[in-house]
Amino acid sequence: MTTLNIALIHHPVVNKKSEVIGSAVTNLDIHDIARAAKTYGVSRYFITTPYEDQQQLVRELLAHWQTGHGATYNPARKEALSIVQLADSFDEVLTILTKQYGTRPLVVGTSALIRDNTLSYQKLAEKIKQRYPVLLLFGTAHGLAPEIVQLTDATLPPIKGGTEYNHLSVRSAASIIIDRLLGS
Repeated sequence: MTTLNIALIHHPVVNKKSEVIGSAVTNLDIHDIARAAKTYGVSRYFITTPYEDQQQLVRELLAHWQTGHGATYNPARKEALSIVQLADSFDEVLTILTKQYGTRPLVVGTSALIRDNTLSYQKLAEKIKQRYPVLLLFGTAHGLAPEIVQLTDATLPPIKGGTEYNHLSVRSAASIIIDRLLGS
């Protein structure tokens, strides 16, 4: 287990018009990111949403795979989802991790845009290897809202695929980034 924790932020995020919104939780994001995170040894995967109906959806899905029929039907899925934790907000996640580690984790955002506070994948990987607590934020919709970006200590560089097109699904981006940070 590493000191890398990740959070999938559903509010506040921006839409394609750069308006601050809340996005819907998706089943695929929960499962696929959990599977990648568990494979690479991410400590915890937080799903944040302030919306009660979305929280209920996450609780029901997790219950099915952790204690319901899904737990016996697919034990590997149960194991992957064991690192998932629901939270109301980024602030709640930060409070949980600060209490756990006894210090505020390094908060690192992800973005398809180049930001002023860019930290290389290599430098962040080194911090993780040194057991420094890290909280890596992924934004849904069209990315993290400015009020979340302002709370980050650093931002990773955008993923470049060799073309001008740059709009990966968050689950694809999470897998690539986790591999860059923790892969051998």
